[in-house]
Formats: sequence, structure tokens, C-alpha cells
Amino acid sequence: QVGGFAWEDCGNGRDPVVLQSLSVAPDPISIPGSLRVSASVSSSKAMVAPVKVLVVVEKALGDLWIQLPCIDEMGSCTYDDVCAMLDNLIPPGTTCPEPLLTYGIPCHCPFKAGSYSLPPSDFLLPDMELPSWMTNGNYRVRVIASRDGEELACVKLAFSLQS
Repeated sequence: QVGGFAWEDCGNGRDPVVLQSLSVAPDPISIPGSLRVSASVSSSKAMVAPVKVLVVVEKALGDLWIQLPCIDEMGSCTYDDVCAMLDNLIPPGTTCPEPLLTYGIPCHCPFKAGSYSLPPSDFLLPDMELPSWMTNGNYRVRVIASRDGEELACVKLAFSLQS
């Protein structure tokens, strides 16, 4: 289970891509289970490949925050081209999965400038084997997207895991 979900846009108003709203329910999240997500994002600039994404995952140990390593593409990892990763997950030319298709949200680069909204939508979370380091506790995650060294977006998340 995941609880205490919070988020903030950390682009300081300077990034072209801004997360305007994000809501996740239930809180705590159950794995496996159903997850209801709504979000809205606005972009003043097209997101064109390659888009680099830096993910920093920290876990609270007492009063200290410890950065977790990147193991098997999970944890504090740098992904040099998420556009290529999306193409591997959803082959170009195939339709985007629901509910993205219904709400006109693209699933491939380039992402055109504009506003994208996902009304409350349900996703099924399968029973998945979490890495051993993803144990009970409090976590915070920072995600920074960039292209050619220019920051495009920054989002911070906080949550608790409880199994």
C-alpha cells in the first residue's frame, strides 16, 4: 500500500512544461488494485526526441534521506531518450492505449505544445514484484525532463509505501 501522496511542480515557473494538477486515489494505494488518476499538463513548447529524464528516488531513514541507486532501470536512474522507450512500449503506428486515446493524449514524441487533461480514470495495477529496496517507508521522488541541456519539466512526488 502507498499513502500520504503529495506532489509539486518544481520548475519555478520557468519550465515550458508544467504539471497543473495531479490526483491519485485511493490513498493508500493497493498493489494489486485499482488506481484512479486525474492530471492536467500544459506545455508552451513541443517535446521533441531525444527527451532525457533524470529520476532521483530518496527514502527516509530516521531523519536522513538516502538516495537509492539505479538497479534494473528502477530507482535513481537517468533515461537518455524516453521517446525511444515509449516507441518500444507502444510501437509507432499503433493506437495509443485507453484512456489516452479517448482524451486525445499522445503516447509518442513529439508531444505538441498545448494543454492535456486526463479526467479521473481508472487503471488496474497488477500484482508486481517490487525490488527488495522498495520496502515500507516514506519516499520522495524528483523527475526532471530535459533536451539538449535545457530543462523542460520538473516534478516532485512524495508517498509512503506500506505492504
